[in-house]
Amino acid sequence: MAEAAERTKLWWGAGLAMAAVGGMRGKRAALAGLTAMAVSEILSNAVVKPLWERRRPPREFIPHDDVNDRPDSSSFPSGHTAAAFGFTAAVAAVWPAAGTVCALPAAAVAVQRVHVGAHYPSDVAAGAAIGGIAAWTVHRLPSLLRKVIL
Repeated sequence: MAEAAERTKLWWGAGLAMAAVGGMRGKRAALAGLTAMAVSEILSNAVVKPLWERRRPPREFIPHDDVNDRPDSSSFPSGHTAAAFGFTAAVAAVWPAAGTVCALPAAAVAVQRVHVGAHYPSDVAAGAAIGGIAAWTVHRLPSLLRKVIL
């Protein structure tokens, strides 16, 4: 799961699959998901991480030896989780069945980030919240812009 989630490959693949087999609904879901994923990554990695310096969990907190190649950036929030939840929530709003399918790997990404010692559970919870906010924004922004412009 870690390899698939790196550089958002998992979500790009899911978006391409939805666009290829889901007709117009799949294309709209993929666009919403990929847009929310991008917004999530910007919010988590470019806005919140620089404001909130937090060290990664100490190795002695992890009850196994699978603690390798942890990032040097701030632990808070989890950018992987933000991207996963942003993509999934945005997809679910357009195509609930596809969103349900995406929910399991999104949850697995969140659990994996804690399991490998890259994040505290609160980092993952914050990432999930950022993803939800990004998905909400992606869906609401067009109507909010219409109200402002018109």
